[in-house]
Amino acid sequence: MRPRDILLFSTNGLKERKFRFILNLVGVLVGCIAITGLISLTQGLNEEVGGQLDRFGSRNLFVMPGDISMGAGLIATQGFNWRDLEIISRVDNIDKATPVMGNLILTYSKRGEKKQAFAYGIEADYFTIQSGWGAENGRLLKRGDNAVVILGYEIAFPKDMDEPLFEVGDRITLTARVDGEDKDMSFRVIGIMEKMGGLGGVSSDEDNSVFMPLRICQQFFEKGGEFQYIVAQVKDTNDLVQVTADIEDRFDDDVSVLTRESMSELVGNILGAIEAVLGGVAAISLFVAGVGIINTMTISVLERTREIGILKAIGAKKKDILLMFLSEAVLNGLIGGSLGAAIGFGIGNLVGNLIEMPVSSNLFLALGVVLFALLTCGLSGLYPAWRAAKMRPVEALRAE
Repeated sequence: MRPRDILLFSTNGLKERKFRFILNLVGVLVGCIAITGLISLTQGLNEEVGGQLDRFGSRNLFVMPGDISMGAGLIATQGFNWRDLEIISRVDNIDKATPVMGNLILTYSKRGEKKQAFAYGIEADYFTIQSGWGAENGRLLKRGDNAVVILGYEIAFPKDMDEPLFEVGDRITLTARVDGEDKDMSFRVIGIMEKMGGLGGVSSDEDNSVFMPLRICQQFFEKGGEFQYIVAQVKDTNDLVQVTADIEDRFDDDVSVLTRESMSELVGNILGAIEAVLGGVAAISLFVAGVGIINTMTISVLERTREIGILKAIGAKKKDILLMFLSEAVLNGLIGGSLGAAIGFGIGNLVGNLIEMPVSSNLFLALGVVLFALLTCGLSGLYPAWRAAKMRPVEALRAE
């Protein structure tokens, strides 16, 4: 039989059994929509995280005490001192190193409403190293600045307000909790940071942070000469691996050194695991659809036994019968996979817009989903098609 005749036979078979075809199609659609929508969201999230990590800088190092694999995350439970900073500054191929105070919370009031913010104590070199960060208004810190702050974008421009809450030149009173008592200090706003943006509509920590001179921050929170992190920059990107090893050796592996690559790998592993789990859950839907296809096509073969006998009697070969029934299953996969990929991208973009999550709609994902649907449906239809092909013409013609 010609391929055209086989395709025509398969198409007519689906038309004659519309209800079963729709049931099979719905099963395939659900699986393909779930796979496409979920994976497009996680891929978009991965790209967004990668874009934000680019701001960290390819030559920069982030050094914190302890081991982040021990469960401390990126929160330093210990501290560095000036001697530690000097040790890191003297490592070969280190161009600059600057201390950072973090893990601090303060409050501020404006128009009768009290809000919380993160506090960072930094030096002027911090923004020289973190060159991807800039001021939306005003300026960044300079050497000799005293009792001044730079506000994160969301502090100056809250989402729920039409007008800015703070502007360059304003005074802001900050309150810190020190030894169980509230401590107030007034600062002058010299700058407002660019919007860093977050994921899922949630603002980043930097957008809700207050940056102040390190010395003032230490006095305000009564931390003495302690700070939590050290940000360093190497002279050349090729020096990163050796410098990382040298720093770890100087501290007997009691510090964690993060680079853009290591942070990207860490985040990629987490998002990859999430993507695998979500994809696996969605694939279960296709597996269930495959079981349904096996069931309905097996029943279809039994119902069409006499038809198969007539086809064989007029010269149809086993291969022709096999391809006829197998092509019905493949058509289910092709239609369901194509529609599922298109609808999945649409739903993914809709959900992404609602929760302000980036979505990656790429052709390779769509082709992969369609191919997966074709394989699932093709394998599901293989047994019923084989059963139809091996029928003997005489026994098939006797069937009522």
